[in-house]
Amino acid sequence: MPNLFSCNYYSFFLFNCSVCVGLFRSGVKMSDDQMKKMLRAVLQSNKNGVSISRLQGDYRSLTGEYIPYKQLGYPSLETLLHSIPSVVRMENRMGEVMCHAAVCQETAHIAQLVARQKSNKKVPGRSRMLNCQMRPKQSSSFMLYCRVKASDIPASARPSSSAPRLGPALRLRGASTLAGQQNLRRLQRQRRCQEDVQPTSVYNPKVVQSLLTEVLKKFTSGLWLSKLPEVYRAMHNQDLPGQAVIDLVNWTHICCVEKPGSTNRADRLNSFSASSLLTPTSPTPPPIASPRQPSSPAVDVPADVRVKLRELLSKYNQGLWAHALPKLYQETFKVPFPEDILANLCLLFDVCTVEYPMPDKKKAILYGPAAEHKAEVALSVPLQKWNCSSSDVPPLVLPKVEFPSVLVVEASSTTQVVLRYIGEDYSQAQQAMEESMRTLYSQPGAQRPLSFPRPGTLAAVKVEGGEEVVRAQVSEVMKDTVYYVDHGFSEVISKTQLMELQKDFFKLPFQASLCTLAGLGPFSSERSVLSTLESLAVGRILLAELLEQDVATPRVLLYDTSLSEDVNINAACLKALQDTTMENPLQVNSTYMNVSVTNVCSDGTIYCQLPSRGRVKLNEILEKVEAFFITQVTSDSLVSLPFCGMCCLARHKGKWSRVEITNLHGSRVLDIRFVDLGVPASVEVTELREIPPPFLRELAVIPPQAIKCCLVDLPPEMWTPEAVLWLRDAVLHSEDCMMTISKLDEAKLVHIYLFSSNGSQNDTNSINRQMATSGLWKRPAPAPQKDPSPRFLETTLSSVVDQVTLHSSDRSMGSGDMSSALSQALHTSVRLGMQLALPSPMELPQAGQNMDVFVSVACHPGHFVLQPWQDLYKLVVLMGEMILYYNQREERLVSLELRKGEVYAAKVDNNWHRVLVKAILSNGLVSVYELDYGKHELVGSRELEPLIESFRQLPFQAVRAQLAGVQQRVWSEAASIVFRNHVEKKPLVAQVESVVEAEFPWDRKVVVYLVDTSQKEKDVWIHNIIADFPEELSTAV
Repeated sequence: MPNLFSCNYYSFFLFNCSVCVGLFRSGVKMSDDQMKKMLRAVLQSNKNGVSISRLQGDYRSLTGEYIPYKQLGYPSLETLLHSIPSVVRMENRMGEVMCHAAVCQETAHIAQLVARQKSNKKVPGRSRMLNCQMRPKQSSSFMLYCRVKASDIPASARPSSSAPRLGPALRLRGASTLAGQQNLRRLQRQRRCQEDVQPTSVYNPKVVQSLLTEVLKKFTSGLWLSKLPEVYRAMHNQDLPGQAVIDLVNWTHICCVEKPGSTNRADRLNSFSASSLLTPTSPTPPPIASPRQPSSPAVDVPADVRVKLRELLSKYNQGLWAHALPKLYQETFKVPFPEDILANLCLLFDVCTVEYPMPDKKKAILYGPAAEHKAEVALSVPLQKWNCSSSDVPPLVLPKVEFPSVLVVEASSTTQVVLRYIGEDYSQAQQAMEESMRTLYSQPGAQRPLSFPRPGTLAAVKVEGGEEVVRAQVSEVMKDTVYYVDHGFSEVISKTQLMELQKDFFKLPFQASLCTLAGLGPFSSERSVLSTLESLAVGRILLAELLEQDVATPRVLLYDTSLSEDVNINAACLKALQDTTMENPLQVNSTYMNVSVTNVCSDGTIYCQLPSRGRVKLNEILEKVEAFFITQVTSDSLVSLPFCGMCCLARHKGKWSRVEITNLHGSRVLDIRFVDLGVPASVEVTELREIPPPFLRELAVIPPQAIKCCLVDLPPEMWTPEAVLWLRDAVLHSEDCMMTISKLDEAKLVHIYLFSSNGSQNDTNSINRQMATSGLWKRPAPAPQKDPSPRFLETTLSSVVDQVTLHSSDRSMGSGDMSSALSQALHTSVRLGMQLALPSPMELPQAGQNMDVFVSVACHPGHFVLQPWQDLYKLVVLMGEMILYYNQREERLVSLELRKGEVYAAKVDNNWHRVLVKAILSNGLVSVYELDYGKHELVGSRELEPLIESFRQLPFQAVRAQLAGVQQRVWSEAASIVFRNHVEKKPLVAQVESVVEAEFPWDRKVVVYLVDTSQKEKDVWIHNIIADFPEELSTAV
């Protein structure tokens, strides 16, 4: 196997994940030596080590599969690691096993270089580790940073709030909400990257204010702050003083710096990139983002419609598609929505903000008014029920990473779970503090007894039988009970153990934090739930997903990632409520009558419902739910905060049915599974409803009614699209089938003989035998290709897209008409292969100009990929629409004639990407290049579809780049690691040196300087780090 980090053809594919992904997807397994090399590469890139709970995820991020310890003959991952001390050095730190790369002679220089790097607080690859069942690989590369309103971006790719200057340009708008000093510091530091901005000089504020007022009179809809110096110079023939930009926040009588959008979850996580705008102070409401602006206040929209619309938008803080509004309004309030308003959205300028994410401006997103600012809450306070006398202790700031490691200390109920965060600013800081306390209180004279303990008093407590000293808070004086504020539990101690706490130890926030488990609030005291929680979580280090951060007790999801597949602890606790007596027990050689086939998958897997007490009860409750929604006029049932594993309701063939959320594609598009039907679907969040409280407990105890089955003697690799369609026609939705169980395997897959009616059980009459003896297993030769009129295909596709998917107000999952229309359109496009136009090239800055970027791929300084920051939210919207469109298609019957160099849509890890075909392999795989992310992938040929015109509007977002300011060379393994750790998956500022144009947009390249502005005191120019790299480790070109 070639050197993984050497700069050659294979290195390029490695850093773009195609060599590794190609090996594993084609079934090639790593040898023991290759596994050790990959493991060493993972550990070497982390100077502080990798926790054993995260190691599997980091390894999978690089290679595409988990460490195969079972295949190598080891019972656990830890046992394997102990057996290879030449590769891994292990240590126990604060109860957590940390793994470090063992240093040998040939890798000592790499270890020294990595050790010189500054600590990277953001752990790369965390979201990918959780992707086996929840979020696909793209959650760290697909969901990126973007504008505040682009709330679809998940937190895995977001930088910390210490990087305030990055993001789209600031904007200026009329007084509504202040952006604060953070955005001004952003501008101040950005000027250090811009050569055309003059140093700050003394100026007359009154004169500048007067001139600025004239500027703002011409821009009543607001002006982006980045454009202000240019506009100011053009109008007044003089430069805007740099200090004046800093002082803008204090000129509230002239203008107000604000960030548009709402202070929702995405705003909080993206506070570093808040878009701010400035407009003249005015009593009029802020204008919308639509092209037209009303000349007078809207009077045509009834007052009750405004109130109801605000109520709906408050449920969807991260935006609501305008096309979904009429149906949602009708279902929620039982009255029709005035359709004429959709044709003139500017009438809603005082109700919401309208944004057009696509260049063609055919679809709009509505955003509610900005929520009122909430003061930060000290999240550790709810743990104490006493009057704390330590007001000097700062509140605990929650981690900025999407999936922080936590130690679950205690769980008295699902709404009272005590956690401790693991990390540099948390457990490691606590360890350092307690080490200092041990040293201080071991000195004579430092152990001053606490004279008058009172409830709430903070004290230092010496642990009995040891030298450790920890912080505690007195809870009950009479019983001598204290609460350990950093460890999350109470204990009865002797008064002699209480000592005065020195002021130096008030600086660290209390480390024990309270949270509630999402989706389990109504079952907070259920014995079965608490028992499951105790066995799976308490006393263990897990990963947590924080769904909220601006509340005293945030809702979280807990995941156990120590196994080959991630375990959603919340979902496991909810399943503990199920009553197994409501199921029809499965037994080998048993025959079941009146079986209903609810779904037939493309690999021949089928889902069946058996007669059972649970099935009867389920139908009764769902009928009551239907009646409930018909009579209720409220928005309380709308799902405003979806999460993986959440159980809710969605319509299937016009009736409400139970679903589980399996994947999130941002905040508006998600994947669900109908648990009682076995049917997967991709829907918008507006199509979901929370289970009404009166029926929640009754539905929770009923087990899922869909049983996953496969037909005996018909292996998955034999199924063709023709065979799948034949089986669907024969048994799908039939309720009088009969089946005999042949085998039950460990994967809970039931092997059956299926009969189309309750008649004879002779094997010769089974569906299995009929299919095995048919000619459905022989793939027909592809039909000759024809080239009819492009106008015919354009008309067909446009009609189907408009009527079926993109502009349809009725997206009933499982609709035969919709599937048929989609299938017909896609088959037609496959057969005809019409050539559609490529998107227009992206506008790139000129030499010397700056742009905010996100580095999606970094191979070495000679090759990396940038994504312009400002329009990334448009890419998120586009990919959500692609998921909704392509996931509703039928299995394709006509083979897609792929051509090298053509653009298609490809399904990669549950997401649809715009790709360029690079090579067609003989084993059925296709090498593709992701045109929006710059990655190379290998996908199956059946995972590609024609890229329709609607998805060709947005310019391709991936821009190839090369680092300026360094001599290009054959970069060594160590240089590539250092560069990658500094830039990959990070927001940076790029200063353009030159643009290399090309015939095709994916061949364009920019030569840029990269600047990391996340540090408060100074900017870090990446080329300076690489330029200081030892020459002997790289070979000059």
